Amino acid sequence: MDTLIVVKDLKKNYGDLEAVKGITLSIPRGKIFGFLGPNGAGKTTSLKIFVGLLRATSGEVYIDGLLASKNKKKLNYMLGLIPQDLVFWDDLTVEENLQFVGEMYNVPKEKRREIINSLLKEISLEDKRKTLAKNLSGGLKRRLNIIMGLVHDPEIIVADEPTPGLDPHSRALVWDFLRDLTRVKKKTVILTTHFMEEADRLSDQIAIMDHGELLVVDTPENLRNSIGEGDLIELQFNEDIFVEKAAIILEEVKDGIGILDICPFGMMLQIRCLNAPSRLTEILNILTNIEGLEVVDMKIRKATLEDVFLHLTGRALRE
Repeated sequence: MDTLIVVKDLKKNYGDLEAVKGITLSIPRGKIFGFLGPNGAGKTTSLKIFVGLLRATSGEVYIDGLLASKNKKKLNYMLGLIPQDLVFWDDLTVEENLQFVGEMYNVPKEKRREIINSLLKEISLEDKRKTLAKNLSGGLKRRLNIIMGLVHDPEIIVADEPTPGLDPHSRALVWDFLRDLTRVKKKTVILTTHFMEEADRLSDQIAIMDHGELLVVDTPENLRNSIGEGDLIELQFNEDIFVEKAAIILEEVKDGIGILDICPFGMMLQIRCLNAPSRLTEILNILTNIEGLEVVDMKIRKATLEDVFLHLTGRALRE
């Protein structure tokens, strides 16, 4: 696999705080690379170093063989940013916003027109080109925001939370747009998102960070399989006091009934189990010994990327 970005032992300190603790990774060319982590994990700091907005305390980033810290001007034209915050000029039309960005990057007039027309068509904004940005709906503003960083035709696109607030139809359109950037235009996309389904569906590879450290880099399929064999049984009880009691009882008998893992979560008990459908009745019969316990909801499902994420980073809330 052709590597485009190489990160070597990257560190970033803010005084005594180690925000990034020596991460090393490679990002392949022409793929979508998911970069995930809880709030405060260090991923935003890392991305800012990748795109030249922050200077690393130590370590290096190479982009297409170029040392990023020594080639900022050239790399500015290789990088495009889709920011989480909306960044455009309210009193300019959609087309004027894009024209202005193209002029800032010195994109020739004919090429600029061609790129803008293509982007408007691909993101379904053609009929809004003469509309003032401030008069767009929330979803249309988000779509304009996505293409603002692409007018200079960058080779690498950093998409930072590109779909918050979008309805399912608009989100699907943006997903298709991002896929086409890699599959059709052969761009490289670095995606950050808190939507695990989005990361799972779009990413060719995923890196998960926490507490400034790189925990894992792998394909979504391999990550889903990393939790282990078996399906997940989720049991929701009538009161949270029964979750711990149920976990204790099942822990005592788990080896005999094929239970691999037991994880309490709020008013729910998550059980990873071999041959889960055939074991469910046996598990429920065991739990009937707990006086007052009622199972108000239950489901059996495969492990998801969100399960992997929570398994690696924990379930505690982050600020």
